[in-house]
Amino acid sequence: MIAQWKKATATISACVMLVAGLAACGSSNANSENMTLTVWASQEDQANSDSWLQKMEQEFQKKHPEYNITWNNQVVASADAATIAKQDPTVAADVYTFASDQLGTLVQADAVGQLSDDAMAQLDKQTAGNKTMKDSVTATDGNVYGMPLAGNTWFMYYRKSKFTEQDLTSLDAMLAKGKVSFPMTNSWYLASFYLGAGGTLFGPNGTDAKSGVQFGGETGAAVTNYLVDLRANKNFVNDVNGSGLAGLKSGKTDVVFTGNWDAATVRENLGDDWGVAQLPSFNLNGKQVQMRAFAGSTVYGWNPYTKHPVAADQFAAFLTSTYSQRQHYIMRSVIPSDVELATDKEVSKDPVAQAQMDTIAQTSVVQPSIPEMNNFWSPCENFGKSIYNKEVNHSNAADLTERWMATYKSLM
Repeated sequence: MIAQWKKATATISACVMLVAGLAACGSSNANSENMTLTVWASQEDQANSDSWLQKMEQEFQKKHPEYNITWNNQVVASADAATIAKQDPTVAADVYTFASDQLGTLVQADAVGQLSDDAMAQLDKQTAGNKTMKDSVTATDGNVYGMPLAGNTWFMYYRKSKFTEQDLTSLDAMLAKGKVSFPMTNSWYLASFYLGAGGTLFGPNGTDAKSGVQFGGETGAAVTNYLVDLRANKNFVNDVNGSGLAGLKSGKTDVVFTGNWDAATVRENLGDDWGVAQLPSFNLNGKQVQMRAFAGSTVYGWNPYTKHPVAADQFAAFLTSTYSQRQHYIMRSVIPSDVELATDKEVSKDPVAQAQMDTIAQTSVVQPSIPEMNNFWSPCENFGKSIYNKEVNHSNAADLTERWMATYKSLM
């Protein structure tokens, strides 16, 4: 395998005067470095010449007159990038977007470059106090690959007329007043109770495969017992196939747990009576325990096989800068990941944006990106179905929780 850049230099070396006495570099485009950069991005971000990607490319060129860039934009969705890039990283794009849960695959394939010092300084500023976002781009080797552009998680929508502000901090308080719809049989959501109680997936940072799934023990059994009671609560409704959203409209539900993708439907179904908030806590043996959602990010990274590693690293960082994220929100309503934008005059007026950013910063856990995570989903879904189908009860909750954990030990 050819030697690859593990880390791009963040600054361009000082220009050298030519023997013929030419003017210093930067004084004329004639001295700019010519290059072509291939960029993979979503269709929505590059639909026409006035789209976000094209605008950001123009702005980047203005900031970097030392480059004369020909842009080769191609449509590759973030969900597909890893599958394509790992096949042959040497012909993948110079800069591309990917979903953070693909990070492990990309690092294994040597298809994504490590951040430069300048990019790391930018990331530290943009994720200050938000461990989840930084963890979403941190690999098992402890190094950081890629820059978050937007977060991805779920939170809570509710019927405002049913609950007080204080009620919204407690799942049990809401269950006492209204119908709460929750996807108990969906493993992306069910894990939030075990994670909130201190359970871990592949260690504290989600990168240690040997640590496995730790949702068992006395605390895990207590969570399972809580879920048995939740299932039996007359105000609990299992959310499947969009039934929770439909229930908001019909009046059969008052609370749903989902993400920003359903915001428009919630507003339509509840009219002026809609509200949104980060996740509540729940009462576990007399103690309030905070639910914690899985969270990840949409990322821009650079290809270590690029012919222009410095420019590629700089452009990936620019696409995820505070300026670019703000423009992304203004042009496409994509909620930013940058903590500095939480107080932006436009973003701060958007309650859905605030709920997502609050959840990621305060009530989330990074969704692990290592390959072993693929083995987590099905057993968790099956366990949730067992609870919902009343196969799990108080007499066997501890035993069946441990059997669930044993399943993971056999898979990992």
